[in-house]
Amino acid sequence: MSELTQTGGYDMNAKDYMKPEVGVAVAVTAALTSPRVRGILRRGAVYGMAGVLMAGDAIASAARSTTRAAQKVAASAENASQAATEQAKADMERNKEVKLAEANAGE
Repeated sequence: MSELTQTGGYDMNAKDYMKPEVGVAVAVTAALTSPRVRGILRRGAVYGMAGVLMAGDAIASAARSTTRAAQKVAASAENASQAATEQAKADMERNKEVKLAEANAGE
């Protein structure tokens, strides 16, 4: 028995190193301890965060643009409604004047 197994460790055979989960663990550990890989991961995280922030800005800008366009359409509709109301009032006044004139002419 080796000293490692006597202290409660695990005695690994060569066959154990060929298991996929052991290979993945070794590869991940090697990658995370490598300064070059850590730099690449850090740079990727920074670029990823920048991309998320840019996408958020683009979405917020599109929302503001849509809001402004909707406000313009609503204001235009309100102006058209007011113009139609004023025109209807003017038409009613003219009709009253015409009827009054006709009534006065018939007397």
